[in-house]
Amino acid sequence: MRRASGFNITSLTLGFAFLYLPMILLVIYSFNSSKLVTVWAGFSTKWYGELLQNEAFLNAAMVTLKVAVASSTLATVLGTMAAYILVRGGRFAGRTLFSGMIYAPLVMPEVITGLSLLLLFIGIGLDRGTLTIVLAHTTFSMCYVSVVVSSRLVTFDRSLEEVALDLGCSPFDAFRLVTLPIIAPAVISGWLLAFTLSLDDLVIASFTTGPSSTTLPIKIWSAVRLGVSPEINALSTIMIGIVTFGVITASLISKRKAIKAQRDVQAAERAVA
Repeated sequence: MRRASGFNITSLTLGFAFLYLPMILLVIYSFNSSKLVTVWAGFSTKWYGELLQNEAFLNAAMVTLKVAVASSTLATVLGTMAAYILVRGGRFAGRTLFSGMIYAPLVMPEVITGLSLLLLFIGIGLDRGTLTIVLAHTTFSMCYVSVVVSSRLVTFDRSLEEVALDLGCSPFDAFRLVTLPIIAPAVISGWLLAFTLSLDDLVIASFTTGPSSTTLPIKIWSAVRLGVSPEINALSTIMIGIVTFGVITASLISKRKAIKAQRDVQAAERAVA
């Protein structure tokens, strides 16, 4: 087994420190009893209690979750349909324009997307609020879902659908009973990606939000402009904890499935032997 060199170890250590040291410091100072985030005055959890009583942050968190769930669901449905058309539709009139419009948000600056959507909502007379944020997030996140689902459909064995059709299934039933369950991991991955993008978005939401529908990133940004408070550190620590828990849980589930699959293969080999 090849041993890692000192240069590789040093580079890896510096890279991880650059990425995660600020987060570690943020977590540590979220338990600081002082109002000054740069001065340590002792261990305390009072800022978590203050955060739970902060109606502004709680309302912003609820709006963010509602927008993320709604927009990611719409983006998953539309992105899956777009991916299916691009992969299975063959060559049709306007295919190049259609694919370009689907993938344009991937390379379009968020400022341009947000400003364009703002002008559209103003032009059609739609009041800015939760609905406009959902529509905006759906617009820029469905392209990511389309890319993920398309990559799975390209490698899909179409003979499985043909067998279902030969057995009497309609095209819709073949898609519902055969294709969709097989590509479900890609669809779920696309939903999670769209959900994450919606939670993280600040630029587009700032153009399309209204006074009664402030999202959590906008609320944090507005608060940070006046100075970082310990409540923001506490909120960031909670978000880091949720993400860490999700990653660890997903890793454990994947590992358990891999072990189970390996055991099933070994059991099948023993049965054949």
